[in-house]
Amino acid sequence: MDFFGIISEERIKKGYKEGEFENLPGFGKPLPHDELSHVPDDLRMAYRMMKNAGYTEEDNAVKQEMATIEDLIKKCEDPAEKKDLQKQLNQKLLKFNSMMSKRRASTNSSIFKNYEDKIHHKLVD
Repeated sequence: MDFFGIISEERIKKGYKEGEFENLPGFGKPLPHDELSHVPDDLRMAYRMMKNAGYTEEDNAVKQEMATIEDLIKKCEDPAEKKDLQKQLNQKLLKFNSMMSKRRASTNSSIFKNYEDKIHHKLVD
């Protein structure tokens, strides 16, 4: 065990002996279900950090859909179908950018907003 682990264990034992854990909320009750219990132990902390940072499974799903559409575009030989796939990709890209911009409150500069509006109008029209 490393140095910090030893110190942590000693503080926990000291707190337990002094009764610091007896009046905590939820004392004596089972722990709440961990929503990431299906994730392997070695990946769980990374998933939790990503979730706390605002990344969701919806983001991942949209990214996967965009990758699938991009693959279809590469393999598509019909120009009409390719154009339809490109529209779908643009819609997914707008959705993804919208989700991301909701998290990035710090990117509200007028230059960024103007550029974002131009891209939005170009892709939608």
